[in-house]
Amino acid sequence: MNGAESVIRTLADAGVRVCFANPGTSEMHLVDAIDRVDGMRVVLGLFEGVVTGAADGYARMTGEPAATLLHLGPGLGNGLANLHNARKAQVPMVNLVGDHATAHQRFEAPLTADVQAFAATVSHWVEEPVLSSEVGAATARAVEAARSAPGRIATLVLPADTAWGDGGVPAVAGAGTPPAAVRGAVLDAARAALRRGGPVALLLRGPALRGEALVAAGRIAAATGARLFCDTFAPRLERGAGRVPVERMPYRAADATAALAGLQTLIVVGTQAPVAFFSYPGQPSELTPEGTEVLVLATEQEDGAAALLELASAVAPDAVPRLSPAQLPTAPADGPLTADAAMRILARRLPEGAIVSDEGLTSAYSGYAHLAGAAPHDVLFLTGGAIGDGMPLAVGAAVACPDRRVVTLEGDGSAMYTLQALWTQARERLDVVTVVFVNRAYAVLEEELAWVGGGTAGPKARSTLELGDPDIDYSSLARGLGVSAVRADTVADFDRALAEALETPGPVVLEAVVYHD
Repeated sequence: MNGAESVIRTLADAGVRVCFANPGTSEMHLVDAIDRVDGMRVVLGLFEGVVTGAADGYARMTGEPAATLLHLGPGLGNGLANLHNARKAQVPMVNLVGDHATAHQRFEAPLTADVQAFAATVSHWVEEPVLSSEVGAATARAVEAARSAPGRIATLVLPADTAWGDGGVPAVAGAGTPPAAVRGAVLDAARAALRRGGPVALLLRGPALRGEALVAAGRIAAATGARLFCDTFAPRLERGAGRVPVERMPYRAADATAALAGLQTLIVVGTQAPVAFFSYPGQPSELTPEGTEVLVLATEQEDGAAALLELASAVAPDAVPRLSPAQLPTAPADGPLTADAAMRILARRLPEGAIVSDEGLTSAYSGYAHLAGAAPHDVLFLTGGAIGDGMPLAVGAAVACPDRRVVTLEGDGSAMYTLQALWTQARERLDVVTVVFVNRAYAVLEEELAWVGGGTAGPKARSTLELGDPDIDYSSLARGLGVSAVRADTVADFDRALAEALETPGPVVLEAVVYHD
């Protein structure tokens, strides 16, 4: 058995079922091994940012790592932005990155790079074995590292000779480090804060936003009057009718500070106290109002879900949480399509169990309120702020959950970062509806220019913010990648197109040409 086969057998035996791949010459023995090992699905992405983003989406929906297969330092570099998003999402992932054979590395061939240095910027664990007999055990350590709480990025750099050389030995991967239990003193402090009766809020992230933990938070809110918030860009959130409603922390610093005004205590679960997304002249970076006590119930490495269940048992043993009613927004009147009208229509038509990958930025922001009473669904947000994650996340989510419809909300600017994801959706016949909001601008940057005191954009400044001249034809691009597409610029056209897309197997793109309200 060569080293490559020992890597793939170790992954498969550890329950890693999918490899999102964009391989090159140095990875050919790994490609061959995938073909010879049962239990491993391989999904090709045409760009490494699609590969890493898809592995992120898969992990968010399953809680399990996928593998990625990337080509040397430049290939890893192409995937760094979505590895950054995955690191911020705190998901498990195992990256396999090929490198030149050990004896060849000293010749400074064109693709020679410091792969470990690239990997270290986005990885919690990096290792580069030098013998074929070592790579199976190193793979097992990578899986164990990835599965350690709260979810980690593990990158295994594999020189080509360690893959092709004989003597590979599969190894058994451990379960990883579980989340630590929350200390009793911290639980006592949280109980005391909730029983004092002053204004209290819980800021939730991670497993606290799903399942029994979210219900427990709802019970606490019902019994104590505490407000429930989540991070602006949480990795995954369960929403919709019949689920516990959670306020999304506003994106703008001033709005977030206003939302938290008057709080006596902010109890943080699985995240940190809120900070501004960017620094602005004359504005604070820390958003918790002065005088508000911040109490960390659970860090990212601790079991926040269990802590919420225990806290609910203490302060809300018989409480029934308030759940979002099945209440849809009013249907918009026909006319030119706006982003708000499109989000209202989506809320009215969203199927039960849908997964929404939200990278709609300014166009989709109003949808958070509109979707509150829609059919139960999950939302995946842009955790690290590096745009180009929406469509790759949808690929991974659809691979993970083939029985659920995935809807991507995509800005036209961010769509151009990883448009190649549509080809993978077509090839894998994934049930994904992608709504591209076409406003011909980096609209969020137009807002940012004003916020940093840049004033009114002049002609050269505007040329960096506008996406026209020439206009991009997203429908033609989608069809060129094998995905059917429909263009809509009126409310009626969009409503009709969305209804048809949600009933059509496989991927569909809706080019939603929106007008500013």
